[in-house]
Amino acid sequence: MENVKLEPSSKLRHLNKLRWLTLTTVFFMLILLPFIYLYQTYEAAHAYDLLTPTEKTISDSMESLTSPFVKDPEELDAIKGTTWSGTLFGLKLSDPLAVVGQVFASLSLYWPFILTAFIPLFATLLLGRFYCGWICPATLIYELNDNLAVWLRKAGLPVSRRKLDRRIKYVVLAVGLILSIYLGAALFASIYPPAIIGREIYYAIALGGFGAGAVFFLLTLLFDLMVSRRGFCRYVCPGGALYSLLGRYRLFRIKRNVTKCNDCAKCNVACQFGLDPLQDDFGMECNNCTACIASCPTDALGFTINMRDSAYQGPGHLGHQYKKEQEGS
Repeated sequence: MENVKLEPSSKLRHLNKLRWLTLTTVFFMLILLPFIYLYQTYEAAHAYDLLTPTEKTISDSMESLTSPFVKDPEELDAIKGTTWSGTLFGLKLSDPLAVVGQVFASLSLYWPFILTAFIPLFATLLLGRFYCGWICPATLIYELNDNLAVWLRKAGLPVSRRKLDRRIKYVVLAVGLILSIYLGAALFASIYPPAIIGREIYYAIALGGFGAGAVFFLLTLLFDLMVSRRGFCRYVCPGGALYSLLGRYRLFRIKRNVTKCNDCAKCNVACQFGLDPLQDDFGMECNNCTACIASCPTDALGFTINMRDSAYQGPGHLGHQYKKEQEGS
């Protein structure tokens, strides 16, 4: 496929800010949904006078918040569920991992459910592992956790950056599918951070407590801090494995403009997934988060339309190595 250059990278710098806005919006939506559920429950019971002061506050707040948009609380069902599976303005959407897990657990094809993963699947084929960088609610917390790791490192505390084998997560995906067949249950929701966060937020708000998933998620944060940077996403997450496989031949991918590159390596530092943009090594693990684009001081990174990454193009033309090579020739 012809290599097509898209927008100048200087205009793409702000995409990382947009990504943070998207991640924050998704996270706050997950907080809002349990409150909507409680509000609908209170209204359906027709027992406002019997509510506790806290419940009345929730009911009054949600009524003030939603009344400009809907007349009947039942209309709020237009937005329901979590990032695992839910409804967005009547459109049913599911994480492809949820669908794959259910297919293997039931050993059957239930097409109404399978079709709910079509839009996320199509988007992944175009954009690659974008869900991990742009939508996953765990990413917001993991990136804040990475900032904490930077502060701890500056304070002289031991924060590990150990590198493991990226193929581990594909083993986790395969073992999970095999166990799903054997046990007849979709097991991924128990260890998949987006599903855990949506579930635990619901438990905390609607039921007043946390489940075991909260403990597991805290362990993943410690794993990232003490073992490897973004280690769970890079080495363990079954969803990350599935999205990487699906997005291997994505159409939209980041490419280095070697004529603008000065070999500063800030792109490598910005990449939390340990990729190597400076060597034109993005690969199937790249989630198009644009952090490398935002960090580049010479606007040498941008998007192209191509099914494969470019081979290593050599040192940046604004860097010392390239200039020495030119002087020597």
